[in-house]
Amino acid sequence: MSKVARIPGYQSKNPKQNRGIIGDREIRYKCSLQNVILDVLRGRPGWTEVPGQNSQVPAAQQGTRPSNNTGSSQSSNIIIPSRFSDGDWDFYWCDREWLHQNYDTMFLHEHQKILHFRNHYELTRKNLMVKNLKRLRKQTEREQGKTEAQSFDFYPTTYELPSEYHIFVEEFKKNLGIIWIMKPAAKSQGKGIFLFRRLKDITDWKKGEYQPLSDQTRDVPETYVVQRYIENPLLIGGRKFDVRVYVLVCSYNPLKVWLYRGGFARFSNTRFSLDSIEDTYVHLTNVAVQKNAPDYDPEKGCKWSTQQLRKYLAAKHGVDKVQKMFKSIDNIIIKSLQSVQKIIINDKHCFEMYGYDVLLDSDLKPWLIEINASPSLTASGKEDYDLKFGLLSDLLNVLDLENRLTGKEKRIGGWDLLWDDGPIVADDNMDCTPANGSAVSTPNSYLGCFNDRKKQLREIYLTAQSVKKS
Repeated sequence: MSKVARIPGYQSKNPKQNRGIIGDREIRYKCSLQNVILDVLRGRPGWTEVPGQNSQVPAAQQGTRPSNNTGSSQSSNIIIPSRFSDGDWDFYWCDREWLHQNYDTMFLHEHQKILHFRNHYELTRKNLMVKNLKRLRKQTEREQGKTEAQSFDFYPTTYELPSEYHIFVEEFKKNLGIIWIMKPAAKSQGKGIFLFRRLKDITDWKKGEYQPLSDQTRDVPETYVVQRYIENPLLIGGRKFDVRVYVLVCSYNPLKVWLYRGGFARFSNTRFSLDSIEDTYVHLTNVAVQKNAPDYDPEKGCKWSTQQLRKYLAAKHGVDKVQKMFKSIDNIIIKSLQSVQKIIINDKHCFEMYGYDVLLDSDLKPWLIEINASPSLTASGKEDYDLKFGLLSDLLNVLDLENRLTGKEKRIGGWDLLWDDGPIVADDNMDCTPANGSAVSTPNSYLGCFNDRKKQLREIYLTAQSVKKS
C-alpha cells in the first residue's frame, strides 16, 4: 500500500503519529495557560514544550523520572538536566502580567514570537479605548470633514469617572430617564457592572465604591467608565446577545490585520426587559455571568455560532442588509486599530489576538462594547472547543514559524487577511456575498461564512510547496 503524502503544516487526526522534526530542528514553545491553546501546541507536529516557570511539561518531556523508592508515602522526582534553558524558546504564549514584568528587561532573538504588544492596554482598557477613538475621530473631522467622522459612530456616549464626573452629570441632566451602564475600566467577565436611571444611584455608589475613604492601601480611586445603555438591542427569542469576533494583528507598523470567520453570539439566559435593570442575567451576556443563572444548562449553553447567526439574520432581514451590517463590523475593527496604531509599541516579535465584543441593535447597527486582550480560551462545550482549537491552530499557521508559506496568502484556514497597510480585496465571491455585488471589488472579509478550513489548508500548502520549488 502506498503511503499517503503528508501536507506540511496540516494536522492529522492523530497528531502523535506525525510528531517529528520540522526543517533542521523542532519548534520550541512555552505556554502559561492550561486550556485549549496548550492542547493545540502539544498536538502540533514538530513542536516541543520547553520546561520553565509557567509550563506544565510531562515528566517524560522534562527529563524527570519517578523515584523507585516505594517505601515512601510520597514519591519523589529525580531531576535530569534538561536540554533546554528557560529562555530557549521560539514561541511563547504568555499572560499579560508576565509580559509587563519582563518585556523591558529581555532580549528577543530574530526567530522568537511572543503574545501581546507591550502597551496593548491602550486598546483593551475601556477608558483608553474610548479616549483613543475620540482623538482619532476629532482628527478625522478636522482633516476630512464631519461626514467622514461619522464613520466613528459605533461606540456609545462614554465618560471616564471620576475625572469626567462633572461633564457626565451635565449630560445626564440633558437626558433624564434614560439608562446608563457603569463598568470598571480594567475588569472583565462582567465584574462590577451595574445599570442605573437616577443620579442618586451613582452618587451613593461614588461615595461607597471608588472613594478611598478609610482604605489606606488605595492611593487613587478606581477608574470606571459610564456609557449610555443601548436600550433597543436586537433580540432573538426575546433574548439579548452580543457577538464575539476574533482579530489577529501581526504588526502595527505597517498595520496587518486578520479576521477569523468563526465566532459566536452569546445570549442572555433570561428574556430581555427594561423593567428590572438590576437583573444581570437579563442585561449581561458574559458566560462568566450567565453560567451562574439558576436555570442555566451547561450542556446547551447560551451560544450560537456566527455562521448560524448570519444565516438567521439573512433569512429574516435579507442578505444585502446583513452584508452591510458585517461591513460595518469591519469598519469598527479597522478604525479601532488605527486609533492606537501610532502609540502601540510595535515589535516584530509580538502579535495580538483580540476578542471584540459587538452588540447589534434593532436596526442591525453594530456597537463596539469592548475589546479583550486575553479572550477566554477555555471551552464551554464540544462545539466551543472545536471552534477555539481551529482558531488557534490556524493562528499558528498564519504566524508560520515553520516557514512553509509564501507570505502572499489572503486566506489561511479560517483567517482572512482584512488589512495590510490598506484594505484587501477578495479574489473570489463566497456564498454569503450578495450576487449583485459580484461586479464590484469586495473586501476580503467573510465573518460567519462557511469555512472548509482543512481543505483550504491542504491547497495553500501544496501551492506554497510548488511555488518554492519553482
